[in-house]
Amino acid sequence: MKAGRILIVEDDGTFRGLLAAILEDAGHEVTQSVDGAAGLSKLKQSSFDLVLSDLKMPKMGGVELFRASRTLPSPPPFVLITAFGTVEEAVAAIKDGVCDFLTKPLKDPDSLRDLVERLLEEQYREQRLTVPDERDLAGLPPLKILFAGTAMQEVQRLAREVAATEATVLIGGESGTGKELLARYIHLVSMRKAGPFVAVNCAAIPENLLESELFGHERGAFTGASAARQGRFEMAAGGTILLDEIGEMPLAMQAKLLRVLQEKSFQRVGGNKEMRADVRVLAASNRDLAKESASGNFREDLYYRLNVFPIKLPPLRDRRDVLHDLAGFFVRIHAKNMGKKLSGIATPAMKALRSYSWPGNIRELQNVIERAVILARGQVTVEELPEMVRVTQDGVPREDGGILKEAERDAIAAALKATAGNRRLAAERLGISRRTLQYRLKVYGIAGDVDSE
Repeated sequence: MKAGRILIVEDDGTFRGLLAAILEDAGHEVTQSVDGAAGLSKLKQSSFDLVLSDLKMPKMGGVELFRASRTLPSPPPFVLITAFGTVEEAVAAIKDGVCDFLTKPLKDPDSLRDLVERLLEEQYREQRLTVPDERDLAGLPPLKILFAGTAMQEVQRLAREVAATEATVLIGGESGTGKELLARYIHLVSMRKAGPFVAVNCAAIPENLLESELFGHERGAFTGASAARQGRFEMAAGGTILLDEIGEMPLAMQAKLLRVLQEKSFQRVGGNKEMRADVRVLAASNRDLAKESASGNFREDLYYRLNVFPIKLPPLRDRRDVLHDLAGFFVRIHAKNMGKKLSGIATPAMKALRSYSWPGNIRELQNVIERAVILARGQVTVEELPEMVRVTQDGVPREDGGILKEAERDAIAAALKATAGNRRLAAERLGISRRTLQYRLKVYGIAGDVDSE
C-alpha cells in the first residue's frame, strides 16, 4: 500500500483522534485541524495527498473548504465525513468534484483504510500518467514553481490535457514568459517523452540557411555543402520539435513547413527522397499570429494548422501573487551555483520587485536576481537591484507613466549609450529581448535616437 500525507479536518476531537490513529497505524503521515479555516491554512502551507473533512463545522464547512482548496496550485482529493442525516449533501458534493464520502460513526477501521488506500492508488496512477519522473525534469524548475499561482492553473490543466495527444500546440505569450519551458513540460508528460526534444529558434537562423537547418541537405546541394547533413526534423524523430519564434519565419519557408505538417513528410535540400516526419510539432511566438496573418505577414493556412490547441502564458505582471516564490527560487539556485550562503530577500527589496512592471518577464527577473546574488552579502537588499527596479512609489506598479516609467526610460537610454546604440547589446545588458526593447523604444518615443543595428 502506498503511504500518503493526509489532512484530517474535524471539530469532534474524539472522532478526529480515532481517524488519525487508524491511519497512522496504517503507515500514513497525518495532520489534524479543528475546523475548516484551520484546515485551509494548513493546505496553503503544505501539500497533502488526501483530505478527510467533516461536512458540518463552525467557521467553514467541508464543502466550503473543498471549494476554497480548488484555487490552490495543486489541490488534493477530498473525502467528506458526514452524519446519516446529511448524506444527500455529501452525494451532491461529489458532482462538484469531491471523491467520496465517509459516514460517522465509523462502521469499522477497514472501511476507512480501504477507502484511503483506493483513493491514494488512483491518485498515484494519475500522477504516473501526467507528471514526469524527477530525473526527466532535469533542466526544468520544480513544477510547483513552473506552474505557481492562480494565473498558471489553467495553463497547467491545458498542458496536461493536450500532452496525451499528438495535436500541434501553439504557445503564445510575451518574451521571457517561459514558452520553451512549457514546451519541454508538454514533451516530458507525452507519450513521446522517451524520444528527443529539439528546439529551433527560427529568428536566430539566417533565412538562406533555415530550410537546410530544419530539413537537412545532401552533399553538393549548395556551395559549402561538402557532406550530407541531418536537419532538425530528422534529429527529432520519435520525439518533439519546438519551432520557437515562428512568427519570424519567412513566408517562403512557411509554405514548405505547411506541406510538412499536412503530408507528414519532407525532402532534404538537394535531395528527392521523401522522408517521414515522425515528430510532434510545438510552436511558440510572442507575436499575435492572428493579427499577423490578417495583415499578410503570416500565412493564414499555416496559422490555422498550428493553432489546433493554443495556450497563452500570462506575463509576470499578472503573476505578482507568486513573485516572492519565483524570486526566492532564483536566489537559492544562483547562490548555490556561486557557493554563497544567502538568507533570502530583504522586505524593501521584495517590495521593489513587486512594484516593477517586468517588461522582460521571468527571464528579466532571473537576470536581475543573478546580478543581485553576485553582489549580495548575507541577503539580497535594494542596493543590489538595478536602478530601474529600485525606483518605486508607494509599492504600487505604475503602468500609465510616472516615476517608474521615467526610471525605465532612463535605464534604456543609459544601456543604449553604453553600447553605442547597438540594440542587441543593449537588450542583453538590460536582460530583455530585442523585440521588447524595440517595443519600449516606440512607447517612449526614443526609437529615432539610436541606429538600427
